[in-house]
Amino acid sequence: MVVYARRDRTDVSPKRAAEPDAEFFERIAGPFWDQVRDVINEWWSHLPGQAQPGVRSRLLDRNSDTNVYSALWELYLHEMLIGSGCTVEVELELGTRGKNPDFLVTCDGEQFVVEAIWAAQRLGDTTSSPLPPQLADAIDGVSSPNFFVAYELDSAGSATPPQKRLKAELTRWLASLDPDQVIAQYRLNLPPPEHTWQEAGWCVTFKAIPRSPGKRGDPTSRTVGVHPATAWLGGESDRGLDAVKKKGGKYGDLALPFIVAVGHAAFFPEDEDTETALYGTSVEYAHASTPTFGRNHDGYWSATYDHAHGRVSGVLTVGNPAPWTWTKNIPVLWKSSDSSSLPAPILPTWATAQLIDVRVEHQPAACPAHTALGLPEHWPVGDAFPRRHQSSTG
Repeated sequence: MVVYARRDRTDVSPKRAAEPDAEFFERIAGPFWDQVRDVINEWWSHLPGQAQPGVRSRLLDRNSDTNVYSALWELYLHEMLIGSGCTVEVELELGTRGKNPDFLVTCDGEQFVVEAIWAAQRLGDTTSSPLPPQLADAIDGVSSPNFFVAYELDSAGSATPPQKRLKAELTRWLASLDPDQVIAQYRLNLPPPEHTWQEAGWCVTFKAIPRSPGKRGDPTSRTVGVHPATAWLGGESDRGLDAVKKKGGKYGDLALPFIVAVGHAAFFPEDEDTETALYGTSVEYAHASTPTFGRNHDGYWSATYDHAHGRVSGVLTVGNPAPWTWTKNIPVLWKSSDSSSLPAPILPTWATAQLIDVRVEHQPAACPAHTALGLPEHWPVGDAFPRRHQSSTG
C-alpha cells in the first residue's frame, strides 16, 4: 500500500479555490508533482507500521486541508529526525498525564520529545481570498490571454451569486482593452482600467493588469493576479503563541527536554513575530539622553514567574513548510529563556535563536536541511506549472 498510486494523470491545471488540497495532490499531473508524490510515499513508508494508516488517512482527507498539511508537517519532521541519525518512536504514552506526544527521539544516547502542531489549526483555515471559492474559481476561469486582474471586495451578498453573468461581463470588459495601450498609460502614471460588478448584494471592483508580451496567450495561466492583502496580515505573534500554549502544558511533566515544533501557515512569517511571542515585546526606555532596551512580560517564557512554561525546552519553527519548500526553508530552534527548562538538543540542520539579556542572538545551521532529508538541494526539479509554449512559424 502507498499513499498515491502510480497512474496516468493528465490534468495540469493549477489548484482551484474550491478544490481540497488532498484532491489537488492526487490529480495534478507532471514530473514536478510525480517527484512530490514519490517522496511522500517514501517518507510515509519510513513511519512505524501502526502510525501509517492514520497519517495516510489525513493525507487523503478531502474534508480538511488542515489534516493534509499537518500530516505533511509530521512526515517532514520524522524524516529530518531519522535522517539526522536519530531513532524515533511514535506516540508512546509519556508524561504525568498519560497522553501520547508525537515523537520520542533518541540521538547520541540522549532522549527528547518532539510535539508537532500545524499553526493553521489556530487560524480557522485562513485563505488568501475573501471571496467564496466558487466565485474565485469563476473569475480564474475567465479567458484572459492579455490581462491579469486584481480585485477588491466592496460588499458581500448573503448567497453565492450566479457565476455565468459575472464571467460573461468580465470577458467582454477584458476583451475590450488593449494591453499595450494600458502599459503606455502606466508609463504616464495613469491609473489602471477598472470595472465594477454588482449583483445579488455583491459588489467587486476589478483592475486590469497587462501581461508582459512574452507571457500572453497562455490558456493555463490564472486570471486573478492579486488578492486583497488586508484580510490576512498581522497577528502572527499571537498565532504562534497560541500554538505553543496549546501543546506546552498538554503532557504534564515529561522529565525530558521537550520541543514544540510549529509549522507556520502564515503568509509572511517573520522572525520578529516569533521572537515577540516567545520572549516578549521589545521596548525602548528613554532615561535622560541614553535610551535602554528591555522586554515586556508578555511572551511565552517571560509572562510567568512560577516557571509554568519551563517544561518547553525549545520551539522549532519553519515558515510555510510544504513539499516545494522542504529543502529550502531553514528550521529555527528557539531556545527557552526559562532557567528551569531542560536544555534542548540541537540538530545540525537547525539554526538557533537564544535570548541573551534582552537581545536575541541567532546562530546559523551547521548543515543545510536537504542533507538530512535525503533530497537534492534544488528539489523538486523543474516547473510546477510549465507554460505551454505556442509554436511559431518564421
